[in-house]
Amino acid sequence: MKIKNGLIIDSSSYIASPNFDDRPLDIDIDLIVIHSISLPKGIFSGDAITKLFCNRFDIADFAAYPEFIASEFQTLASTRVSAHLLIRRDGTIIQYVPFTKRAWHAGISCFCGRDNCNDFSIGIEVEGTDDLPYEDIQYCQLARVTVSLLHAYPNITLDRIVGHSDIAPARKTDPGDFFDWQYYRRLLRTLLIPV
Repeated sequence: MKIKNGLIIDSSSYIASPNFDDRPLDIDIDLIVIHSISLPKGIFSGDAITKLFCNRFDIADFAAYPEFIASEFQTLASTRVSAHLLIRRDGTIIQYVPFTKRAWHAGISCFCGRDNCNDFSIGIEVEGTDDLPYEDIQYCQLARVTVSLLHAYPNITLDRIVGHSDIAPARKTDPGDFFDWQYYRRLLRTLLIPV
C-alpha cells in the first residue's frame, strides 16, 4: 500500500469525515490504536459506521433492529467521532481522516504517561465486536496497512501498536478478547522480513 499526503492512495476509498482537526505542532505520530466497531452491535452490513463518522446518523436506519434502543441512538447521534481507517469484514478499507490530521477516536486516554492519545496516534477501526472472532482478511489488511504506516511514520514501532482497551482501560474493552494479537503480529513479522 502506498501512502501520500496522509492518504492510502492505492488500496482504499476515501470518505472525508468532518470530525478531525490539526495535530499539535511538533508532535510525532508514534502510536497505532486498534478499535472495533459495528452498528448495531454484531450487524456487519450497511453504511451506519460511515454515517456515524460523517455526522449523518439517522435512527430510521435502525428501525429493523429492535435491540438498538432509542437511548443508544441519542447518544451516538450527538457524538462527534472518527477514525483514520475502517477495515470491513470483507477486507474493504475506508479512510475517513488523513493520517497527518488528528482523528477523534481515542477519547480520554493515556499511553506511557502521555495523555490525549489522539494527538500522536492513528486510529484503525476493525469491523467487529468484543465477543466474535474477526475475519482472516481483516488481519491481512490490517497487517498490510500497519507495515505501510511503519514505513511512513518511523516513530511507530511494533511495541507501539495497542488496543483501545490499553489506552482507556476503565472505559473501553475493544478490540476485545477475540482479537488474535499473536496471529496479527505473526503476519506483521512475515511482511516485515526483507525479501
